[in-house]
Amino acid sequence: MNRLIPVSTASDIPETYRQTPIGLLLEYHNLGRQQDTHDSARLLIGMCMDNRKQLQIPNNFSFIIRAGGANLRYSEFKVSFAIAVGGVTHMALIGHNHCGMVNLVSRKEQFIEGLMERGGWERDVAEQHFTHFAPLFEIGNEIDFILSETKRLRDRYPKVQVAPMLYLVEDNRLYLINEA
Repeated sequence: MNRLIPVSTASDIPETYRQTPIGLLLEYHNLGRQQDTHDSARLLIGMCMDNRKQLQIPNNFSFIIRAGGANLRYSEFKVSFAIAVGGVTHMALIGHNHCGMVNLVSRKEQFIEGLMERGGWERDVAEQHFTHFAPLFEIGNEIDFILSETKRLRDRYPKVQVAPMLYLVEDNRLYLINEA
């Protein structure tokens, strides 16, 4: 976790993010800034679907796409829509520690059993489903994945400022990821 940059004061926010929707996100969530009124979103937040994460942000502040591991590869049309039609100019890509999309193979039997028990699936169909999709959604290491996804999104949308972040479930705070 030594790759994380804590944000505990406004001066901890790197200059490049100050006075931007990314800086505001950090101020709202980590610093308890009073929530302003927003008429439209200029920020897209891509974050994991995990239920342990709740951001402290005002209404109309951002679009949010939740996907396992904050993996936006299969949500790219939605990202493009938020930029082209929604007017987004900034993006925060937020992974979190203890993510279920890391080491998916270790959850194979739990996945299959859960689909059988709660989904009503037959074992062979559930196993085929896991075998087919797990490689597409496995993210490896949370921080490395967020950095690689940040690079991919920056290459795809060069005019959009993308900030890589990690949400620590132990303290419910956002940390910037050091890209050096």
